[in-house]
Amino acid sequence: MPRTPSLSSLRLFLQVAQTCSFSETARLANLSQPALSRTIKLLEEDLGVRLFDRNSRNVALTAAGAALMPTVERLAGDFDLAFQALRQTFAGQRGRVIVGALPSAAAHVLPAIIAGFRQSHPHVEIILRDNLSGALYQQMIDRMIDFAITTPPDIDNGFRFDPLMDDECVLVCRHEDAAAMPAPVAWSVFGDHPFIAMAPRSSVRLLTDTAFAKTDLAVRPLYECAQLATVGGLVSAGLGITLLPKSTLPLLGVAGDVAWRTMAPPRISRAIGVARLDKRTPSPAAAAFLEAVMAHAANDARS
Repeated sequence: MPRTPSLSSLRLFLQVAQTCSFSETARLANLSQPALSRTIKLLEEDLGVRLFDRNSRNVALTAAGAALMPTVERLAGDFDLAFQALRQTFAGQRGRVIVGALPSAAAHVLPAIIAGFRQSHPHVEIILRDNLSGALYQQMIDRMIDFAITTPPDIDNGFRFDPLMDDECVLVCRHEDAAAMPAPVAWSVFGDHPFIAMAPRSSVRLLTDTAFAKTDLAVRPLYECAQLATVGGLVSAGLGITLLPKSTLPLLGVAGDVAWRTMAPPRISRAIGVARLDKRTPSPAAAAFLEAVMAHAANDARS
């Protein structure tokens, strides 16, 4: 059964055909001329045809060699293009990155990073999926996202978490109510006003519940909302006050109608950072985007 020619032997055939010289091809390929001659002879045996007519002075393609040449040119060209794209993939210049994020991070942290990354990596596709923290961790376990911008995991179950920012909780109320609440505001304010909460099991709700436990407050929400915009609408209508991490404030949708105040001690905050599976090696594109996220956070910390 005839052997399939190797790409290296086909490249040498192509070089001999282009130079019309065994000695010149041997020099360019850093081979001895006998080794080159053996390679071409084995190629001819594999194909069952003579590829060159040659004597001491001239080298010329046979009809079979001339028929083979365009096929070899196409194969070599396709191979080179494929590996050029593969080298770009290995360098993080091509590929797809699926990043998850809390809604606040997806809306106000990642867009600027993605815009800058696309300028330096135009052939990398970035897919952004916003979700609650618990869902993001499950998506990482299911390999649906590469990493997430979120809060720390509840338990150490194979995740790595690198903090990016400290997200302080603040009081949010109407502008006219804020005038009577000079900062820092005592925690007892939540016993004097109706409280508007985020939905149970959300990361913000867990944070506010923890805050009230630390301050010995028994606060029953008047409303529980799945969306921050709903919280903003209820606060701006004068139906209550709320406690939110500062990063979520732009999502209230009523920036001109509400105000925020810092709280008296104890200071309550959450860490926002990059979470990923500890034993999962990121793709080169994901590693490059992760580096951009970390660099952006470092620049923010210095400014």
